[in-house]
Amino acid sequence: MNQIRQPFPCGTSVEPQLPDHDDERNRAAIRVRRASRYVRIALAGSIALSGGAAQAQSVQDLQRQIDELKATIAELKAAQNGPTAQTAPVPAPVTAPVAVAATPAPAPKPAPAAAPSTRLAAATPEPKRAWYDRIAIRGYTQMRFNEIVSGDRTAPEGQSRLRSVHDGSIGDDTGFSLRRVRLVLQGDLTDRVSFYLQPDFAVNVSNQSGGERREGFAQLRDAYVDTFLDADRRFRLRFGQSKVPFGWENMQSSSNRITIDRSDGINSGVPGERDLGIVVYYTPTGVQRIWDRLEEDGQKLFGNYGAFALGVYNGQGISRAETNDGAMTVAMATWPFALDGLGGAFTGQVFEAGAAAFRNRVQPELRSGGVSDTSFADERFGVHAILYPQPFGFQAEWNWGRGPEYDDASQSITTKRLNGGYVQAMARVRSSPLGPFMPYARRQYYRGGWKALPNAPRLETDEFELGIEFQPTPPIELTVAYARMTRREADERREGRAEGDLIRTQLQFNY
Repeated sequence: MNQIRQPFPCGTSVEPQLPDHDDERNRAAIRVRRASRYVRIALAGSIALSGGAAQAQSVQDLQRQIDELKATIAELKAAQNGPTAQTAPVPAPVTAPVAVAATPAPAPKPAPAAAPSTRLAAATPEPKRAWYDRIAIRGYTQMRFNEIVSGDRTAPEGQSRLRSVHDGSIGDDTGFSLRRVRLVLQGDLTDRVSFYLQPDFAVNVSNQSGGERREGFAQLRDAYVDTFLDADRRFRLRFGQSKVPFGWENMQSSSNRITIDRSDGINSGVPGERDLGIVVYYTPTGVQRIWDRLEEDGQKLFGNYGAFALGVYNGQGISRAETNDGAMTVAMATWPFALDGLGGAFTGQVFEAGAAAFRNRVQPELRSGGVSDTSFADERFGVHAILYPQPFGFQAEWNWGRGPEYDDASQSITTKRLNGGYVQAMARVRSSPLGPFMPYARRQYYRGGWKALPNAPRLETDEFELGIEFQPTPPIELTVAYARMTRREADERREGRAEGDLIRTQLQFNY
């Protein structure tokens, strides 16, 4: 600590030089030195005038003045001591009793205003990120290989061959194929508005010359915006092309589904799973809490489409123009129940059940070209139930209704009854030398029309599938399955049902 010099008659002393750190630090240090110098000048003046003839000033008054000057110095030092400015403490002036002067000591000059504290700048909140800084990109690709081990790989004209409406690579002289190549672009435009965009780059185009099929075309799958009506995001309005809330399996993403394909019976209600319209979703806080718990546990959910949904759509199907003034109305409800309270084997288990229904009028595409001039009733009611595998579980869906179907007797499209669904058992092994895996067994059934194909052909499906999904590393999923198929081909020009045994494989990589 520097010692105070005894003042000279001129009342001056030499000021030490501070290191050159930054302008703010130097200015604050200079103000402290000036205030300290004022104190020394005042003391020197008092001593120099102590012999004059004047009214004496008490020692107490002089002490009060010195204390005020010290307080001023302390305030300057407090302003100086920030996170970016530190100086050595200024020594207190000598307070020993001295002779009083005949006249009051000269008052010090007003101290300069303190500079703004750097702490204020540090407390300034960070600016909000722009919406384009909150965009996420992800996706997945599915590569398949199917082999018909035995059965009706080919058939005479007019007879059904072993084919599937879900996978065009099931057939004769087939090889590797890309079933899906999806890229998802999503983000929050504001705290209450988000968007979702998903194209698929593995769509095939038929009706080329000579019946040749071309693959690798892009098609828009999802394009919608969500508007949240409350801060907790329990209510949302969705505008655009999105999934129609009918069928638990239909709502579940293909990247998250354990089986290779969806079932005919449930998917026939909304082939392609999507349409253009408006839907409102509501998810109570308690339901969301259970779903979050399942997601953290790594369960395969159907996605956050709300515990309750009510929507209005065109009703003509994905990427198809509306052809009538009617609208498709749909409603869905699903509810998960935590079974922990039952104790024992039910600890951690969750059972979910629900139902859905829709009403619609649709005009199927005609093989001769264009769409039907007549709109047909298209109505469904379905139920679902899921016991999430921990480690064993089951899943089942069924639906009933009526819809357009080609009638062989009248050689025309009519409205007919339909029904179908599936039952599925699965297990979950969290760790093994090959990584986590999930074995499953599924039985599916369907009798009814397939409105998404020309002339709405009738399907008759009986199929048993036994498979297992491996996940050797988090981005990779490998599914191997055996299927025993008995199907009527989705072509009204072919009759009967084809049978066969298939080995199916799918490699999915997520990015």
